[in-house]
Amino acid sequence: MGVRLPHFWLFLKLMLLLVTGALAVTLLCNFMVDRTADRALYSDLDDLPYKQVGVLLGTSKFSRLGGINDHYRLRVNAAIELFKAGKIDYILISGDNSTPFYDEPTTIRRDLLKNGIPAQRIYRDYAGFRTLDSILRAHHVFELESFTIISQAPHSKRALYIAINHDINAVAFNAGNGYDTDLSNKVREMLARVLAVIEVNFFNTGPKFLGPAVEIGTAPPT
Repeated sequence: MGVRLPHFWLFLKLMLLLVTGALAVTLLCNFMVDRTADRALYSDLDDLPYKQVGVLLGTSKFSRLGGINDHYRLRVNAAIELFKAGKIDYILISGDNSTPFYDEPTTIRRDLLKNGIPAQRIYRDYAGFRTLDSILRAHHVFELESFTIISQAPHSKRALYIAINHDINAVAFNAGNGYDTDLSNKVREMLARVLAVIEVNFFNTGPKFLGPAVEIGTAPPT
């Protein structure tokens, strides 16, 4: 037992070093995202600059615990508010449609139509499987050099970080956190920011799919 004890302490020290290093990297990446994105995030509608297109980042309509996902409700309401205030002229819904039974863009479009947004002002991106895909496809497929991101503030900052580092002139509107932001949401977002920093700065990761160009306002709504 006395022979093995030094090995145990060495293992413990190595684990503490790894945990400390991982925590430091996580905090650094989150600081980088916040510092880059803070200046382009708006919570006041009056201060938000006009952009032709609002990119509404998709999410599930229903919460894991049942009922409507508050993040969904707030994002949809924010998009409607921006459109009716004349801050955007078109809404590009970017979300997951990876199976026949799950279609974020169409679900969101249905709710936008119910709230008076004209069908010809709504476009759908079915391959927005994650935030990086949504932002880069808005730029490369929908040919947008400038747009407004619509989501919760922490998520919007990560999206802005991706956009700004790809020379996209984006701003974001804070849709509000609502009731569905808990510790697990915050931890996931912190870790997602680490991945975003790595992909942007080291791997230059692109979207999973590209495709034919779609010019919003000229091409028929998708």
